[in-house]
Amino acid sequence: MSKGQQRKYFGTDGIRGLVGETPITAEFVLKLGWAAGRVLTKGGRGKVLIGKDTRISGYMLESALQAGLSSAGVDIRLLGPMPTPAIAYLTRTLHAQAGIVISASHNPYQDNGIKFFSARGEKLPDEVELAIEAELDEPMHTVDSSLLGKAERVGDAAGRYIEFCKSTIPGNVELRGMKLVVDCAHGATYHVAPHVFEELGAEVIRLGVQPNGLNINKGCGSTHPEAMQAAVLEHKADLGVALDGDGDRLIMVDHKGELVDGDELLFIIAQSRREAGNLKGAVIGTVMSNLGLEHALCALGVDFQRAAVGDRYVMDLLRKEGGTLGGESSGHIICLDCTTTGDGIVSALQVLAALVQSGRTLHELKSRMAKYPQCLVNVRTEKKFDFAASSHVQDALRAVEAQLASKGRVLLRASGTEPLIRVMVEGVDLQQVETLANYLAAAVRQAYEAAN
Repeated sequence: MSKGQQRKYFGTDGIRGLVGETPITAEFVLKLGWAAGRVLTKGGRGKVLIGKDTRISGYMLESALQAGLSSAGVDIRLLGPMPTPAIAYLTRTLHAQAGIVISASHNPYQDNGIKFFSARGEKLPDEVELAIEAELDEPMHTVDSSLLGKAERVGDAAGRYIEFCKSTIPGNVELRGMKLVVDCAHGATYHVAPHVFEELGAEVIRLGVQPNGLNINKGCGSTHPEAMQAAVLEHKADLGVALDGDGDRLIMVDHKGELVDGDELLFIIAQSRREAGNLKGAVIGTVMSNLGLEHALCALGVDFQRAAVGDRYVMDLLRKEGGTLGGESSGHIICLDCTTTGDGIVSALQVLAALVQSGRTLHELKSRMAKYPQCLVNVRTEKKFDFAASSHVQDALRAVEAQLASKGRVLLRASGTEPLIRVMVEGVDLQQVETLANYLAAAVRQAYEAAN
């Protein structure tokens, strides 16, 4: 396989799509389990963990994966509904050859996906994903009956992960006296996150903890924090914590009901580590990170670098630069000094520890970073569209860049997880930013409609 070989099924965050349409069908996932089992265990017996979020389709896909892995002679450990980062952690501590997550993260219940962790609890490298895709092209065959894989359920998975989360902050940090609103998005953290904060002493008002298979991320969680904002004000809470459906993203709300996004959370954690003298290497953001984050970190003497959008690219640059802290505006924050992947609960704990240790409120700490006005407009594209080849789009892009001059920036990119083209404009004047973003988005929409 050449380095530049294109992946057929794997995207920036595993394999994802609409349930019932290829590749998110029982038939495909059955063979995916078989192919992954053969590659990840190198044809040996091996042990693979399977966890999922709370989507109704998780039952179907879990059974299909289990059957495929068993047919390849691989033993299975079933975790049930568990946050994505918990599966990464348990893969390491249970010494499994791999962990598999059934989730479409912040997407609605109609979508689902499959993503993998290596034995080290890290995303698979490209060459392993390519090897799995190559195996998918081979005819499927079942090992001898005496060699079929066995499945067992891990009964204490949630308890193990709760203890791990608490261990990521100093033992003398307590949340006693704090009132928190915690929104679990009716997702995989519903039976985990509230316990973590309560066991550390906080009073917790719970939201989004009644999953029914269809309500994951629906009007709640990190992508819809309005209910959490209202609850913080209603209960006069110190702050709110909103997670997404699989628990790897985090958005917070301060006591005034104001949102604190991933850029601001990343700044707070970086500032705390800098003051404690344990911040290593550069802090890594993405091309979507607010310019205010870059300027605030520079004022602290902290090197800031941008990766492409996607946690795998943030992780790659962190390793290259020897850093331990990175993240995205969406709230996907990676603390490599604590864990191996983005973890919403762990990230929230790092912010709470910074509050306790500084004696300041979340509002005070986030106010040390001044955000530039930023407008993001999504243009839906059900079919493939090469906006870079459109003269109409490129003319509009040059016009916007000319108006911003040196006082802002523009980013135009295709989403790696959804059929969208994202138009982002950032500058010093909000009205100008919104006008230019809508103008450019309209140009993209016109060009797409003309091409299709």
